[in-house]
Amino acid sequence: MNNAYLLIGGNMGNREQHLNDALRRIGKSGMHILAASPVYETAPWGITSQPPFLNQALKISTSLSPQELLDAVLDIEYQMGRIREEKYGPRVMDIDIIFYNHEVIDLPALSVPHPALSSRRFVLTPLNDIARQYEHPVLHKTVGELLSECSDTLGVVKWEEGKIVR
Repeated sequence: MNNAYLLIGGNMGNREQHLNDALRRIGKSGMHILAASPVYETAPWGITSQPPFLNQALKISTSLSPQELLDAVLDIEYQMGRIREEKYGPRVMDIDIIFYNHEVIDLPALSVPHPALSSRRFVLTPLNDIARQYEHPVLHKTVGELLSECSDTLGVVKWEEGKIVR
C-alpha cells in the first residue's frame, strides 16, 4: 500500500457539505482515510476577490499508482461539478496530491511534492496537524519547519461546526 497526503477544499456553495461529500467519495474510490486535519477557513490565494475556502488535509493509504490517484481525484472533482475556467478561481472542490510516499514525481500533469507547498500557509497549516514531522523529500525540512518559515500572511483559521474558532 502507498501513503499519500491530499488537500481538499472549495469555496462555492455549501462548503461543509462539499467537504463531507468529497470525504465520502474518496473513501469509495480506492483510498482509505487514515487521518484528517481539522477544517480551516482560508483566504483565497492568487485571485483574492472571491469567497474564502474551507480546506482540510488528509492522509490516505491506497493501492493506486500516482497517475491512478490523480485520475481518481480529478474524477471526484468532476463528479462534484468542478469546472476549470480560471486558474486560482472559485471552485466547488479542489483535491491536490501533496505527497505520495516519499517519492519525487515529475509528470506532465502531476508534480509531487506539490511545487508550491512551502509557500502556502493554507496547505501547511492543516498538513501540520497530521504530518508535522513528515520530511519534504526535496527540501529536507519537516512540515512543521516549513510552516514556521512560511512567509505567506493570508488568513488561515480553524473552522468548527459552522463557525470560525480562533
